[in-house]
Amino acid sequence: MQVLIIIAVIAAIAAIAYFAWKAEQKRQAAFREWAAQHGWRYSPQRDRGIRDRFSFLDRLRQGSNRYAFHVLRGEWKGFEAVAFSYHYETYSTDSKGNRQTHHHHFGVATIRIEKSFSEVRIHPESFFHRIGQALGVQDIDFESIEFSKAFVVKAEDKKLAYDFCHTGMMEYLLERRSTALELDGEWLAVYDRHKLEPHEIESYLDALVETRALMPGYLFRD
Repeated sequence: MQVLIIIAVIAAIAAIAYFAWKAEQKRQAAFREWAAQHGWRYSPQRDRGIRDRFSFLDRLRQGSNRYAFHVLRGEWKGFEAVAFSYHYETYSTDSKGNRQTHHHHFGVATIRIEKSFSEVRIHPESFFHRIGQALGVQDIDFESIEFSKAFVVKAEDKKLAYDFCHTGMMEYLLERRSTALELDGEWLAVYDRHKLEPHEIESYLDALVETRALMPGYLFRD
């Protein structure tokens, strides 16, 4: 009986691994199809260069063993764009002193805009809250109580944050309360809580272009 149980467990593990592999192959095929349709480049492989290139983005500096995968590069409505899934690890120790590894994944889409800015981070309450606490940057409050309750906004340059989060931008974000957004340097990025999926790419890129369009024109004038 014990042998049969062991065989059953091994078979179940093998089945789970097989179906996970099949799902991954299907995901890669969908990414390749999307990239081919839009003239983009796609790589499913681990890419640590993305981590280094976008190291100024706070979310990409968490944990260890950091790398991107399912990386797509191309142009979207006149903007250089990059989209990818991201992985990092954190560790914990149980009561017996055994170390456990925790794997974290999320999706990222970015566009390169015309001018470089200091960092502004906007995310739903509690989404990346611990990052801000670790950096010691205080939340910025706005006249809109609804917006201030829905989002955490952090920036070293408060004037830029107020200019960025004008009434129209706040209304736009309140209609998309799951949005986690970061402006840093020449890059505007949105984050998701899970791996990037092929059907999500266009909506994320369009959201970035719409966000850029809502930025006041005077911010781009010298």
